[in-house]
Amino acid sequence: MLRSDLIERAARFRSAEGDPSRSLSDCPALVLNADYTPLSYYPLSLWPWQTAIKAVVLERVDIISSYERAVHSPSWTMQIPSVIALRQYVKPSEFPAFTRFNLFLRDRFSCQYCGSPHHLTFDHVMPRRLGGRTSWENILTACAPCNLKKGGRTPKQANMPPLVQPIRPTNWQLQERGRGFPPNYLHETWRDWLYWDIELEE
Repeated sequence: MLRSDLIERAARFRSAEGDPSRSLSDCPALVLNADYTPLSYYPLSLWPWQTAIKAVVLERVDIISSYERAVHSPSWTMQIPSVIALRQYVKPSEFPAFTRFNLFLRDRFSCQYCGSPHHLTFDHVMPRRLGGRTSWENILTACAPCNLKKGGRTPKQANMPPLVQPIRPTNWQLQERGRGFPPNYLHETWRDWLYWDIELEE
């Protein structure tokens, strides 16, 4: 589990002090489920400010925190929500979609043959010409040089054993992976909702 000092270095929280002059495009709302946990850790479940305000007006969410920035109409003024919680619980699916991004996230954005984080693509462990399928269990993240080196051979034939055998991850496993890759933009009002289960230091 990530320690708080690592998170503080990885995630640069922006202060609310500059909120009144902040651009509206820089005011996304962090969306929490009805149990006050993020719908997704990576990518974070964010709504643009217009969607968040519409959901508030339709009484689909509760406002937890707000920016100092406000929007106005002739009859009302509203501070832009920075954290909102759904009123109805959304049950997360057990398994994530099989996408390029989720594959890279499962493999920690690194080649599963040499560990490089550069020039990433994907590789069929059992080559397609030998009947290998395009599935979670047969696809690994690979850098372009390793992919070229392995070619249409099996890892054993190429003498390139993968660092980890590919599996179909659960959404929970991907969420755990995602905590290791916080985004560059985190508003300070999100802090309590993203890292509530970090081990406390004595």
